[in-house]
Amino acid sequence: QVQVVESGGGLVQVGGSLRLSCAASGSGFSVNAINWYRQAPGKRREMVAGLYFSPEHAVYGDSMQGRFTISRDNAQKNTAYLQMNNLEPEDTAVYYCNPVILEPGSGLKYYWGPGTQVTVSS
Repeated sequence: QVQVVESGGGLVQVGGSLRLSCAASGSGFSVNAINWYRQAPGKRREMVAGLYFSPEHAVYGDSMQGRFTISRDNAQKNTAYLQMNNLEPEDTAVYYCNPVILEPGSGLKYYWGPGTQVTVSS
């Protein structure tokens, strides 16, 4: 069984930084990718960034390019980070981790973390 744990959200002032982390734990599976999504009140959930493991490459939402960086932990391969710099009030949202899991015999499955709140105050 896959467990998804997120951490790192909080309150930050405009221009500040936060780093979110996401870990997919369990056994009997491999992680193909880890995505981050966010959802602000009254808005649709949108993709923030995605890190694909083989070959390793990252993609970003348009408004995050240049400010956000997604990366993978070198030691804990099923852990990814989202470094967010120069935060703006529009970045306020609940951020969700979305690991893409390959389970032998079951194919690809998409899991979701419970979400972590990011609030940017002006």
